[in-house]
Amino acid sequence: MTRMRTPIFRLLGIIAALSALAAGSASAEDLLQVYREAQKQDPAIASARSQWEATQERVPQARSALLPSVSASGQANVNSYDSSLSTNPKIHVSTNYNYGALTFQASQPLYRPQYAVALDQAKEQVSQSDFSLAIAQQDLIIRTAVAYFDVLLAEFNIELAQQQKIAVAEQLAQAKRNFEVGTATITDTNEAQAKYDQIVATEIQANNDLDRRRTALMAIIGRMPKSLKRVGRGFEPSLPAPNNVDFWVDSALKQNLSVRFAQSNFEIATLEVDRARAGHLPTLDLVANATQANNNGSVSSEFTGQTRTALFGVVLNVPIYTGGFVNSRVRETISLQDKSRADLEQAKRAAVSNAQDGFSGVNSAVAGVKAFEQAVSSAEVALQSNILGQEVGIRTNLDVLNVQQNVFSARRDLANAYFQYLLATLRLKSAIGTLTEQDLEDINRRLNG
Repeated sequence: MTRMRTPIFRLLGIIAALSALAAGSASAEDLLQVYREAQKQDPAIASARSQWEATQERVPQARSALLPSVSASGQANVNSYDSSLSTNPKIHVSTNYNYGALTFQASQPLYRPQYAVALDQAKEQVSQSDFSLAIAQQDLIIRTAVAYFDVLLAEFNIELAQQQKIAVAEQLAQAKRNFEVGTATITDTNEAQAKYDQIVATEIQANNDLDRRRTALMAIIGRMPKSLKRVGRGFEPSLPAPNNVDFWVDSALKQNLSVRFAQSNFEIATLEVDRARAGHLPTLDLVANATQANNNGSVSSEFTGQTRTALFGVVLNVPIYTGGFVNSRVRETISLQDKSRADLEQAKRAAVSNAQDGFSGVNSAVAGVKAFEQAVSSAEVALQSNILGQEVGIRTNLDVLNVQQNVFSARRDLANAYFQYLLATLRLKSAIGTLTEQDLEDINRRLNG
């Protein structure tokens, strides 16, 4: 009778082992540590950050076209002249002389509407770059969290497979003993052996999957991750606040970063139309020029001289005919403006869809966590009942084996439900453009310390 009670004590040992593994993660890396490493090492966020820094230079570049420009040029020549005329008597002329000049030129645009529009565009592009960088940062948060939880789930699958193997090995050994003493058939032994072989194969697949998940996380943080902290006990998922889909949809239309990026893109396209139409307008520039030239002779003279010239005035340029270029450019920019308007509408619709999906995802994930918690509890009760049933002879080894599998599967599904809930909350906040590092800190507090 003592031997028949072994499986339930084995199960208690399994549960204790899993608890010890979770507690032993105190020295492991947590989600926030991994994310901050990703901020330093992820090439995608590094690219986005460099692009943002480059875009900041658009404004000074555009403004420079409206400011004065000054240039200087110099010239220095050493001249040698030699000429012979076949006359009678023969005439031969040979002379050397030098020439040098220094010129300063300055101009100040007085009326160039294209440049003013270009400056407005540059300012809008700088604002747009903030949205672009924020989108990349939100994407990094979600990618890091997904990769982090994928590794945890893969580790959980390995541990479950290992614990399943221990339990099934116990069942296999018991089936063999029962067969040897004549209290069970060879069928029980064969079924237990087949189940054990299947779990060994599952364990191999789980190890391979963990390698893939760790490699995916390495691609973000630039190194193989250490052991990772897990979701702590007492985890209690909560519904969206407020639990009203209209609130989240309205927030997405106003705050979604992709919508704001597309709106900025439309503004830039509208300014580009104005810039193209300005090609029909005249331009007016204030110009100045000063030149000093020195020479010590010429072909016909040996006298040295110095010349100074200066110019100050305005230059008016009136476009009359440009071969149809300006009209073609205007038509092109209007079409691109229409494209950006359509892109904006597409971004709004996507934001609405993402907000609705995110809202439903959180609600579904909360229900899923509660359902799987109940499933784990029910599976454990069913296992205890089957073990007692086996002891009194109304359940077989295979019955206990199948119910044990249900317990392990329910625990795995519960862990996955936890992870899906956490990811759903991140995606919902991303849909309304409010996802920040603080949200990861909130999740991090739920990890074992």
